[in-house]
Amino acid sequence: MLSYWQMFIESVFGFFILYFLTKVLGKTQISQLTPFDFISAIILGELVGSALFEEKAGVLHIGFVILIWGGLIYFVEMITQKFKRTRFLLEGSPEIIIRKGKLIRNVMAKNKLDINQLQHLLREKDVFSLKEVEYAILETNGAISVLKKSDYQTPNRKDMKLAPQPVQLSTTLINDGEIIYDNLEEKNLTEQWLIEQLKEQGYDDVNDVFYAEYMKDEDLLVLPFVNRKNRNK
Repeated sequence: MLSYWQMFIESVFGFFILYFLTKVLGKTQISQLTPFDFISAIILGELVGSALFEEKAGVLHIGFVILIWGGLIYFVEMITQKFKRTRFLLEGSPEIIIRKGKLIRNVMAKNKLDINQLQHLLREKDVFSLKEVEYAILETNGAISVLKKSDYQTPNRKDMKLAPQPVQLSTTLINDGEIIYDNLEEKNLTEQWLIEQLKEQGYDDVNDVFYAEYMKDEDLLVLPFVNRKNRNK
């Protein structure tokens, strides 16, 4: 068994060498890490943890393993900086998930992103309705960047010295071609009413609708299934 003193020395050493390594690699905060950085951090932690409880592994062994792995990470970072074409392979690339106000379904599916997750990411950007969004880009770190439609950009009502209006939250009525009956009931709406609203906008079948959003006293927001065909468009 390892002595407590030996475990203490190795833990302190592992802490400081990891701290030094993060400074050399220039890591940012966790929310800004790419998937590659995240996996690297997990492996580094596992290497240190395994070495701490391995009787035959000493301080030098821990330092050697961490420096090797850190050197590989640094090498990859240098490659992505020097050869820009490798960034797509090693770091990934941003993906447009809302284009001109329309959800791009196959891009969302490719990135394992559903409507609920998208709405969560939008709310973090103070966007509470998809009708406000012109473009949304899923970044390589999992965050989302939003460009609002011109009607929802600043200046706001306060800037224009207009009277305030009641604030309402939107409600999802259709998600991925399926009616959310609980939300219909919550808003005292019926399936027949929803179908009629869809027909007014040219949709005869609910299965043709990817997403529908309701807001009181406003037209129903209906977004059809749209798949990206050409990256350059």
